[in-house]
Amino acid sequence: MNFLKIGNASELAGSDRMAYRLFEILPAFLSVATLLLLIVFSYFQPVFVAYFIILFDIYWLLLVVYLSIHLFYAYSRMMKNIKIDWKDKCQNIKSWDEIIHLIIFPTYNEPAEVILPSFQALIDDGYPTDKMIVVLATEEREGRKAALKAEYIKNIFGNKFRDFLVTIHPDNINGELKGKGANQAWAAKTVKERIIDKENLNYDKILVSVFDIDTIINKGYFFRLSYAFLTVKNPYRASYQPIPVYHNNVWRAPFFARVAASSNTFWQMMQQIRSEKLATYSSHSMTWRALADIGFWSTTMVSEDSRIFWHCFCFYKGDYRVEPLYFPVSMDVTMDISLLQTAINLYKQQRRWGWGVENIPYLIFNTYKNWRCYPMKSFINRIFIQLYGFHSWATNALIIGVIGWMPMLLGGDRFNSSVLSSNLPVVTRTLMIVAMFGLVFSAIISSRLLPPRPAGTRAYKSVSMVLQWLILPFSIIVFGTIPGLEAQIRLAIGKYLGFWVTPKTR
Repeated sequence: MNFLKIGNASELAGSDRMAYRLFEILPAFLSVATLLLLIVFSYFQPVFVAYFIILFDIYWLLLVVYLSIHLFYAYSRMMKNIKIDWKDKCQNIKSWDEIIHLIIFPTYNEPAEVILPSFQALIDDGYPTDKMIVVLATEEREGRKAALKAEYIKNIFGNKFRDFLVTIHPDNINGELKGKGANQAWAAKTVKERIIDKENLNYDKILVSVFDIDTIINKGYFFRLSYAFLTVKNPYRASYQPIPVYHNNVWRAPFFARVAASSNTFWQMMQQIRSEKLATYSSHSMTWRALADIGFWSTTMVSEDSRIFWHCFCFYKGDYRVEPLYFPVSMDVTMDISLLQTAINLYKQQRRWGWGVENIPYLIFNTYKNWRCYPMKSFINRIFIQLYGFHSWATNALIIGVIGWMPMLLGGDRFNSSVLSSNLPVVTRTLMIVAMFGLVFSAIISSRLLPPRPAGTRAYKSVSMVLQWLILPFSIIVFGTIPGLEAQIRLAIGKYLGFWVTPKTR
């Protein structure tokens, strides 16, 4: 059996299924056990927990400083790259113009006003459009509305590129999850049949970019991507990751949605530096050669944008990586018709991102099944990095914001009458005030990244863009830790998450 195509334990049988289920339970077990043990120990051993909280606060402070340095460096690199003439750099490389870019936009229920700017940005990019194959990947289940929308878009852009293709992903294919992965896999196979193989195009000269439908590339993106591909070592064993910035509707979106979006941007910026922790995310690019080698995207996955990396990583036995581009693409902040609906949608979006935890059992299981032929040090390192990352996602904010008070609430009179009890809130408050440096730094970087204020937008909006960061501690818990923890618990109990498309509103 090809274990590289596994979606979850339900696709296996016997001992393999049991092993995979144990690996699915592991992330939630570690996270929940950590939180419960700290609560229990707050009652029985409050002194131990108090010292742990102080040490953890110190760790958090050092982490904030460490990440702030990385953020500044990534921001500087990105701003520098925006100013570079990547066209000129490409033209100094022989045969750069032989590269063909295949760009796939999966869509489901998004309005035309969201789709049109994404396609227009391809033209405005400046890269030769006769080297672009563009695919609008629609879903049959969207009905006639999708067909009319696709026809409208094709009438505008159909003759602007080397090829323009509208694909229709059939509904109710047995064994498929209704989601983006299945749609873009269908689109890629259709392009392969109708264009790439039919015209005998060279697989080694094709780069594939899969963009969320709201992705608006910054001018020069495809020159930047081409230059990276042409200059990095072993380019066929790499995916290429831009930095998502959520600017398309940032001046209209609610403050809490902006904070969550900016926090994600900063995290992705910092990950660009730590390449050993970097996996593909959302809109990204890779070689057609790698995509064809592994048989395209899984059709049973929610987190297909990261799973494609782990699939390649396992297929090539660890000889696969992500090359950071330090170059932005612009996307939508979650926004709906009301604040309440926006909050609900944002929570669901964060939970879906947290569902990337499903890659942990996948990675552990494939390591377990292939330990004789995998470089174990590399794989074990990746497993621990993923476990640490998702464990931190589900626990850190709760340890600081909630568990830190448990010794005083549960420790009883004996603890509360101690000197440590009096000093614990003082020490914690002092360390967290110092750690606020990271919040201020985030507000500064966020403000410098903002696009110009649209005409008609009141000046107080600029002030709110800074003050909004005061809700970050609340936002991290409500729109970070809780949905992340829920995703892990769902995976542990086998209540698998379906693919949920974030509504797009501008």
